[in-house]
Amino acid sequence: MRNQEALIGLDVGTSGVKAIAISPDDGLLATADEGYALSTPHPGWSEQHPEDWWRAAEACLARLPAGPVGLAGQMHGLVVLDAADRVLRPAILWNDQRTAAECAEIEDRIGLARLIALTGNRALTGFTAPKLLWLRRHEPDVYARIAHMLLPKDYVRFRLTGERAIDVADASGTLLFDVARRRWSNEVCDALEIPLGWLPTSYESTEIAGAGDQAAAALGVGIDAPGALSVVLGTSGVVFAVLPEYAPDAQARVHVFCHAVPDTWHAMGVMLSAAGSAAWLRGVLGADHAQLDAEAARWDAGVDGLLFAPYLAGERTPHADPDVRGAFAGLALHHDRGALWRAMLEGVAFGLRDSLELLRALGVDPASARVSGGGARSALWLRIVASVLGVPLELTASPEGSAFGAALLAGVRAGTFADAHDAVARCVRPTGRVDPDPAWASAYAEAYDRFRLLYPKLKEMQ
Repeated sequence: MRNQEALIGLDVGTSGVKAIAISPDDGLLATADEGYALSTPHPGWSEQHPEDWWRAAEACLARLPAGPVGLAGQMHGLVVLDAADRVLRPAILWNDQRTAAECAEIEDRIGLARLIALTGNRALTGFTAPKLLWLRRHEPDVYARIAHMLLPKDYVRFRLTGERAIDVADASGTLLFDVARRRWSNEVCDALEIPLGWLPTSYESTEIAGAGDQAAAALGVGIDAPGALSVVLGTSGVVFAVLPEYAPDAQARVHVFCHAVPDTWHAMGVMLSAAGSAAWLRGVLGADHAQLDAEAARWDAGVDGLLFAPYLAGERTPHADPDVRGAFAGLALHHDRGALWRAMLEGVAFGLRDSLELLRALGVDPASARVSGGGARSALWLRIVASVLGVPLELTASPEGSAFGAALLAGVRAGTFADAHDAVARCVRPTGRVDPDPAWASAYAEAYDRFRLLYPKLKEMQ
């Protein structure tokens, strides 16, 4: 095939860049990845050097055929440049926790209800705006030299093209964006004294071939319109749905952002330890996934009353509590490691159900869900999740991750596809389906009711 037929997707992640080349007709052509380090100079801090992203992107592109490039990547990170476009300090990342005081300041200045109405979200430590306020307070010399602000993948685009730009999906996670009107918020920027001139020009994802990682990943499994869900069983767990109009949760228990498809929005619940819970427990139990799944399958749904609260790193949805911790509850002498494993699988599924219930309150009524992430390799876990959510799960042939969605966006911008819907129709192919098990329905209904009692009790113990 000719090189110009390739569509390239780059995912600028937290641990490295993942890249793919695809063809609309032939599917996956090639992949590449390149890692880099994460810096934690103080407890709770998380930083990276933007030059590392660029070096990794260059290395990946050198191993792929040439073609239009789309970009996805970690959201919320702050890159600040001076008037000569030089990086002023290491980027502060999405998982950095230093900005609690600045979050309180933002909600005090704007008012929580008004902030949610404008941005679809409350002020969280991971978001971009609190990082700017932290720099103003703690690094005033750096702050005084800021001329431009970019997010991680947009810095890579800048190095590739010289263009300072951002898509509406990623801009939605800055807390500086009017998500309903799909433009920077004069009101928020004025209240926080952030110059609009620092902010990159915003575009629809299809215009600039870019999106935040979750929006790109959802597009990559075919979530381009209201109807189906995206369920991600990665280190964190995500339940993602497209909304036909802007409809934030009044308490901002789920994130509401612009989607990567023009004139649509998405609501997203995030639990912090999904496959992360599995990785932790597998290490503790000292067995592989297949063996543990086989032992867990010998237990009935509900594991004779054993429950797992998957709050190993705190929780985001629905509790927004970084300090809560996980627990097993209901342990008895007859419970073995298979019971512990099944309770963990079920506990994560219940955590995903928490997010789904909030989405349903916003009018989401899913007939099915597309599932992805490392946890989707477990047939038992898929059956449990489908049964707890009450929604059939579909697998797709799309390569894992956001890079595939970025490649689709590259194709839309290049004219290979008429629009995002055409890209999905031509390239996203379902390969299997897992239906809820009706024999487990009553056991999981009762267990979920008990699961919801765990968080208040654990909160009391903090």
